[in-house]
This record gives sequence, structure tokens and C-alpha cells, in this order.
Amino acid sequence: MSDYQQAKSTIRKLYQDFDTAPDADLIKVLTNYVSPEYHWRGMHPFDEIHGAENVIDTFWRPLKESFASLNRREDIFFAGYHHNDPNESVWVVSMGNFMGLFDKPWLGIRPTNRIIMIRYAEFHRVESKTILETALFIDILSVIQQAGQYPLGPMTGVHFVYPGPKTHDGILLNSQDSEEGAKTIALVNKMVDDLSELNRTGEDRCPPEYLARTWNEDMIWYGPCGIGASFTIERYQQQHQYPFRENLTDKVFNGHIARVSEGKYCGFFGWPNLNNRNMGGFMNLPASDVHAPMRVTDIYRREGDKLAENWVFIDMLHYLNAQGLNVLDQIKN
Repeated sequence: MSDYQQAKSTIRKLYQDFDTAPDADLIKVLTNYVSPEYHWRGMHPFDEIHGAENVIDTFWRPLKESFASLNRREDIFFAGYHHNDPNESVWVVSMGNFMGLFDKPWLGIRPTNRIIMIRYAEFHRVESKTILETALFIDILSVIQQAGQYPLGPMTGVHFVYPGPKTHDGILLNSQDSEEGAKTIALVNKMVDDLSELNRTGEDRCPPEYLARTWNEDMIWYGPCGIGASFTIERYQQQHQYPFRENLTDKVFNGHIARVSEGKYCGFFGWPNLNNRNMGGFMNLPASDVHAPMRVTDIYRREGDKLAENWVFIDMLHYLNAQGLNVLDQIKN
């Protein structure tokens, strides 16, 4: 069994055991799969936690108590070496929604007693069937918005419960052609390099042809709640790229902790990926002198020689909090 397949098998078993375990057994189940030095990263206000027991007590148990019958509805699942380098660790990526009944308050968000879909993207670093670290990106602003308590101004795109891949082929349980994975990460690398070049030159309104070097014309960009989704290169530039580039300055790219691909799928995350300063206007925020961090994950689907779909998660509460806006305090008022 390849490293990819062994790591994926470990995570499938974890999900099977963990997602069906009673609350009293969560610590025991997670402990069976993770190292004693387990390092967990989550969105603000959870941030970084060490050890299975602390992860359960701080994040998972309160989540499961607030969202009854919580279950995982997975859309994408794949694995890969960081930068496709076999000398690096294997990461397993899962993306989709947790669906539950919002029956009790969570983080000060008032319950609705209705279905809530919690967008997630999860990265696990696996060695010898043991999980050493996890990064779990969830869209907390989306929960607030679905609960009718959204405290921010209008989005430049539109937020809704996003679908999985158009091709319905995102769960890669079997081995994939390594050449396909190499093509995917090479394309993502070129796209990242193109964006870095814009940062270097200060070009904030690149023509659509520039994006078309790596993106399909009918691209779909599923942005985080607070920004929203866009369809086609033209609308993506109008509804996200130009507002993002023109209203943020001093952009510094910090690199990624994991950038992996398998088949036609690729994902990465950083902690943080980048820092920037808000000149005023982005997400309707006032200007700030803070060089604020953005923790971001992106999941991509390649179609032919271009990128077709992109699911994006940003730790918005952390980014806003760095600029003095505590969203969780605001919704309590």
C-alpha cells in the first residue's frame, strides 16, 4: 500500500470511529489515532491546541453539544506529499460540510433549532498510521449568517451553501495517476507565482487575460462568508480580486505549511498565509495600521490545463479581531 493510501485509510477509519462515537468516548477514540504531542489548529477563538483531551474538551464536545445529530457530509477527499516531495510528510485533505440541528448556543451565537451547514476543510499530517497534526478550517461567519445574526456589511459576492465539485468525483478513495497530481500542483504553483508577481509590481487591476493563463473562463470561486462566491473570471475580478487588491496593501506572502495534490485536486493552507494592511473599504472596514494576518486554505479542482473550481476558507474572526473588531462580542450585544 502506498503512503497516500495508507494515510487515507487511517483517516477513513478515524472518521468512521469518531463521527459515530458517543460523546463520552471521543477522547478515547481520538487518542487511538493521534500522537501524544498532537498539534491541532483551529479557527479563532480556538487557535492552537495540543493533546487529544484538550482538543475534545475545547472544540469537539461543545460543538457536538450545540449541534445535535452532527454528521459529516464530505465532498472532497485526497492525499499528497507537501509540494509533492516524497521526502516530506503525507497530508490527507477532507472538505465538505458538517450538518446538524442548531439546538444550543455556540460561541455566543443564538440557536435556531433548524439545520445548519458548517463548511469545513481539514488537513491531517500522517506518519506510520499516526496523526501528528491537524488543521481544521470552519466558516464560523457562515454559521452566524445562517442563524440570522450576521453583523457585517454587504458582501461583494454572494454566500450560500456551496456545492461540491461539478464533476462529483472529489472523493479519491483509490490510487490516482501520479502524473495527474503533478500537473495539478504545477498549475497551482504557476497561479501562485502569477499572484506573487502582481504583489511585486503593485498591479491591482490585471486584465482578465492574466487570470486566464491558469483559470477557466467559467471559473467558480467559492469564497468565505464575508466575501462570498463569484462565477466567471470577469465577475470574480469585479466581486473579489479588484476589491481585495485595491483596498489592501503591504501584502506579504508567508508560504504554506502544506501544499498537496492528488489527481485533479490540490489544497494548501498557511498559518498565516499572508499579512496585509487594510487601507479602508475591504469588507466595509475602516483603514487600519495593523499588518493583519490571514489564515487561508484553498482547495482546487483542475479541468484540463486550467483551474475550474476553488473553495476558499479564511479565518475571518481572527483577521477582523486583529483590527479591533471582535465579531463574537458584537453579536452578543
